[in-house]
This record gives sequence, structure tokens and C-alpha cells, in this order.
Amino acid sequence: MIGTLNALVELVESDSHEDLDVSGFARTHGTTEYHLRRMFSALAGMPLSDYIRRRRMTLAGAELVAGAPSVLEVAVRHGYGSSEAFGRAFRAVHGIGPVDARRDGGPLRTQPTLRFRLSVEGSTPMDVTITTIPELVLVGHAARVPLIHTGVNPHIQAHIAGIAPEEHLRLKQLSDAEPSGILAITGDIAPDAPEGTELTYLHGVSLDPDAPVPDDLDAIRVEAGSWAVFAASGPFPETLQNLWAATASDWFPSNPWRLRPGPSIVRYLEFTGTHASCELWLAVEQG
Repeated sequence: MIGTLNALVELVESDSHEDLDVSGFARTHGTTEYHLRRMFSALAGMPLSDYIRRRRMTLAGAELVAGAPSVLEVAVRHGYGSSEAFGRAFRAVHGIGPVDARRDGGPLRTQPTLRFRLSVEGSTPMDVTITTIPELVLVGHAARVPLIHTGVNPHIQAHIAGIAPEEHLRLKQLSDAEPSGILAITGDIAPDAPEGTELTYLHGVSLDPDAPVPDDLDAIRVEAGSWAVFAASGPFPETLQNLWAATASDWFPSNPWRLRPGPSIVRYLEFTGTHASCELWLAVEQG
């Protein structure tokens, strides 16, 4: 996977004026666009689409400062059909317009070319179980919340706080399938969505596929397949967020599995508010 990501970076550099066929690239490298985008985002700290835009605007800025004949010429060379669209993208990256950059020489924000490296030390063993389960039916109370990568998500906290205590007990009683117990479920989001993107958060449980779903609950159905279950214990939410990062940097590059579309599930085995023992369930398939 590390080699594939570096090849993708090289493609971005060589085709800076064209729309990249990420799906075709993924197929030729024996993976999927979904997995590739998830791994890039997790390891680079930004979505692939953001990286492409930043690199193109970095190159465009250098051309303008060097005395390019016209803004439109630079815009077309980097895949933009109009000066207006190019100007919006340029300003979003550099904070100034292309005409200003051409006249004043900056200031410009540079996005260096990424290089992915894998450091394999084996100093932190990961407790991982691969399990295959039939169709998954997840039911509970859903809300649309923004994606927040670091720290507690106050929107999720507010959603959970708004659920009555007796409703939590009811959900626990409904749980009759793996993963058991109260679950924190996130889904309905692009594989490399930037922070702030809305996603569906479901506070709920897993039901037997044939069990009736109460009319007052939201439901997410997930096809049968394999799941990688990562266990962790420590300060909340840092331990869980670090575990997310470690799956991308340590586990997936070293194992013959890749992510498949599906929600992410967290099962809390013990939770005190500042400390948690939990399992992270990620939908996977053999790579």
C-alpha cells in the first residue's frame, strides 16, 4: 500500500492538468478506490482531493510569480475552464487572488510533494480479530453531525445526552446480535471527506436480520462480510483516535486486507467518561 500511495503521488505530479482516474489507478494496483482514498486521508492528514488542489495551486502560483503570460493560460494548464473557477481555488489555498500573486509575488502557501514511508518496528502489538458475520441490521437514534478528527465531538455528545435514560435501557434489551451492546456507529460519508463534512451518527444496537425494526427507530442495513475488530484501552477519546490512525499506518500496510464500504462501529466494553475499553469494527475484504 505504501508503494501504491507513492505511485499515486507521482501520478498527481505528472497529470497536474487533468482529472485523475483514481478508480482506474486503484484497479491497476490491485486495490479499490474506497480503500485507497481512506488510506491516503488517514496517513496524509488530508483528503486526496485537497492534496491534488493544493499541489496544483502550488505549481500555478510558481508559474504566475515566474511571469506567466496570463492567468487564463495558467488556469487552463491546471485543468480549470475559466479564470473565475481557478481564482476561487487559488484564493482558497493561498489566501490571495492569482492576479495579486502575479503582480506582487505572494505571499504564497506551498504544499510540498508527499512521500509515504513505512517504519516497521513491531513495538506496539495490535489486538485484532477477523470475524465474518451475516447481514447486519443496526438500529437506534440517528443524527447528522459534522466530522471532527481530534477531541470529543460535542454534536455527538449532545445527541446522546438528548436520549432519555429509559431509552438506553430499551436499546440494550433490543440488542440480540453481534456486535452486542450499545454501539456508536458512523456512516454515510465519503472515504476521504474533510473535517466538517456531515455524517450520520447512530446511537444504537445490532439486531438479528429477521427481527422486526421498531417504527420509531432508524435503521442501517449492512451486507454480510468480514470485519476487522481492533481492541484498545486507555484515555478517552485519545486512545480511540490513535487506534484509528494505527490501523492505517501499521495494520493495513502489513496485512492482506483492505477496507470495504460500510459504517464504522465502536463498541464500548467499559466507559467512565475519561477512560474507555473499546472495540473498533471496520468492514474489510481480502486484498
